[in-house]
Amino acid sequence: MILFIILSIGLATLIVVVNYALAPKALYSEKVSAYECGFDPFGSPRNLFDIHFYLVSILFIVFDLEITFLFPWVACLDLISNFGFVSMFIFLFILTAGLFYEWNLGVLR
Repeated sequence: MILFIILSIGLATLIVVVNYALAPKALYSEKVSAYECGFDPFGSPRNLFDIHFYLVSILFIVFDLEITFLFPWVACLDLISNFGFVSMFIFLFILTAGLFYEWNLGVLR
């Protein structure tokens, strides 16, 4: 047991040291360019920017978590009682109602 702990700590340390030693440290134009957010990260923090990207990403995370909850529910569907079945449909109804609300607000345009 102690041998495995020492081996795992040593391997983790070796991986971090090798990565630090071999990683390129020079900045170049691709590395410092704007990445998926649509605004220059080195500009003034007082500039206004569109919040649309963040709303879409939060929606993606919410519905991605919904799918994560659906997989175990479907896997044990024959083992759960009616309470588990109904509670999952209430959960799905709340998320669907939230989706239609955001759709009516125009977030998905």
